[in-house]
Amino acid sequence: MEFTAKQIAGLIGGRIEGDENAVIHTFAKIEEGTEGAISFLSNPKYTHYLYETKSTIVLINEDVELEQSVSATLIRVPNAYEAVAKLLQFYESFNSKKTGIDSLAFVSPKATIGKDVYIGAFAYIGDGTVIGDGTQIYPHTVIGDNVKIGANGLFYPNVTIYQGCQLGNNVTIHSGSVIGADGFGFAPGAEGYDKIPQIGIVIIEDNVEIGANTCVDRSTMGATLVKKGVKLDNLIQVAHNCEVGENTVMSAQAGLAGSTKIGDWCMIGGQAGFSGHIKIADRTFIGAQSGVISNTKSGEQLIGTPAIDPKIFFKAMAVMKRLPDMYKEIGQLKKELTELKAKQN
Repeated sequence: MEFTAKQIAGLIGGRIEGDENAVIHTFAKIEEGTEGAISFLSNPKYTHYLYETKSTIVLINEDVELEQSVSATLIRVPNAYEAVAKLLQFYESFNSKKTGIDSLAFVSPKATIGKDVYIGAFAYIGDGTVIGDGTQIYPHTVIGDNVKIGANGLFYPNVTIYQGCQLGNNVTIHSGSVIGADGFGFAPGAEGYDKIPQIGIVIIEDNVEIGANTCVDRSTMGATLVKKGVKLDNLIQVAHNCEVGENTVMSAQAGLAGSTKIGDWCMIGGQAGFSGHIKIADRTFIGAQSGVISNTKSGEQLIGTPAIDPKIFFKAMAVMKRLPDMYKEIGQLKKELTELKAKQN
């Protein structure tokens, strides 16, 4: 499949500098460019590759100023990263979807299966479950009883969705993830811990993507809620009765304790941890490895444990590096003060 610079520019609303008839047939990183490939430049650290790359076409931001000539045809766009994402989605749309139910899959006769659905070998579909049109369920995935899944879902191998959970349209869940396992609820008793039954569900709204080996627990009562547009990385824990707001993104190994409420459009770094029963306001930025123990205000940026303003955090870190020397200085001052007092006495 080949496309010209003119066709690509028309698709993404770009402006061509160079040969509008230049042809590409593949994608490549700018540092690994080859003839017939299209690359992009969005990180200034990679600017020097623009003058070295062998790629035929390179997408660049409108504001990039050239310091020397380039051999590639350039397509200028407002945001090169967004433009290449759009192109990759367009390219992927040409890949045909699988359809049909494999003879080795089990589908309950009480389940309702939509049009153009694919169910792979050794997948399991439980009683009363509804699968929407165009959804793809890969081998060894287990969909429990009375689950509702919307249209055009994509469930990779070994996904498990427990009974009663509800998923919207265009939901993607990667391998090994578990949706609807019991929340961590135990009451201490005289002889140990008594399990608190988790009778709620998980609700995942439209256009959500969940990475590999991520767990979203069912609620004690009501629902654990992942709102539309959320993107969760691999290895994330969302505990019972949590809410994750619209279009929030969360990096790997983040963990939410029970009943944490995350607002809309938040950005959460890897290994960030949240104590339970707190509210994270809309558009909060939480840095990697932060420990968040209290409510936040809209637009706040926090880092560290406990999470604080980044400016304060980095000032504190600068002081921390000096602590060994400061400790020695204080010890010396104490010694001198003791000697002065002894002389005065």
